[in-house]
Amino acid sequence: MLKFLTLQTAALALGFLIDCVVGDPHCLPHLVAAIGKLIALFDKKLRHGESNPKDVGRGVCTVIGVCLLSSVVPALLLWGAWKLSPWVYFALESIMCWQLFAARQLAREAGKVETALERGDTEAAQHAVSMIVGRDTAALDANGICRAAVETVAENASDGVIAPLFWMLFGGAVGGFFYKSINTMDSMLGYKNKTYLYFGKAAAKADDVCNFLPARLSAVLMIAVCPLCRLDRKNAARIWRRDRRKHASPNAAQTESVCAGALGVRLAGDAVYGGVVFKKEYIGDALREIEPKDIRRANRLMYAASVAMLLLCLLVRGAVILCL
Repeated sequence: MLKFLTLQTAALALGFLIDCVVGDPHCLPHLVAAIGKLIALFDKKLRHGESNPKDVGRGVCTVIGVCLLSSVVPALLLWGAWKLSPWVYFALESIMCWQLFAARQLAREAGKVETALERGDTEAAQHAVSMIVGRDTAALDANGICRAAVETVAENASDGVIAPLFWMLFGGAVGGFFYKSINTMDSMLGYKNKTYLYFGKAAAKADDVCNFLPARLSAVLMIAVCPLCRLDRKNAARIWRRDRRKHASPNAAQTESVCAGALGVRLAGDAVYGGVVFKKEYIGDALREIEPKDIRRANRLMYAASVAMLLLCLLVRGAVILCL
């Protein structure tokens, strides 16, 4: 058990490091993408046409089926690797952990938005931000594009890095895949529209539950690392306390409010999804106008909080290993 936990912990750290350096090469098969295909298969086979109350139960079956397969398959692969050799296990666990993180890819895609905005190319910036947000971007001006990019970096600091680390703290790569299966289901099915109002309800609720603690831990870590990023820690904490509930999701505004306060800008507000305007409260105070460089600052805050979470995971796991 001691050797297993040591190798699993080392693999977690190595996977994080590889993601920070390499990112997410499109040339390699991606296990999270495979989860997406599995979800699409359940969607195709179980969902009725448009909104149907009978789809609530089918949605529950989808959540259970996808979570089980997404957890059991990696567990069996890792068990087989351990039987071959602990070092084969270490290599496979490291690769799996690497593919569970999205820090480098998130920063890279958000950076494309910043670059386009600094060139004054609004059309290219609209296209770049459409790759990382779910809202309609065609009508966004430069400030709207910048806000959308900063918001998605803030939210995905939790969803894409810190929350996976939280679940990997307890279950290694298997715990990470359990979380990713739920988070991916929410992103694919958790819409309150004619298609997924009932079928996606279970996925959305499961995501709310699984992200409840990680989102709040992410917010606290982001506040803590503000001085390292030369951002306003006091204002970040103030806006978080005031605005952390200003979102339809119980979790999304946790990190968005911290980021808004740290940068001294106003985020959120009304957004268009599928041609429909959704009314949203503003988050933060407009102490100054948002600018493209705020995307870089948000990326820096995301990385610093992620490293802090990694160190926390290593500290906890190290303490457990020393006690064995």
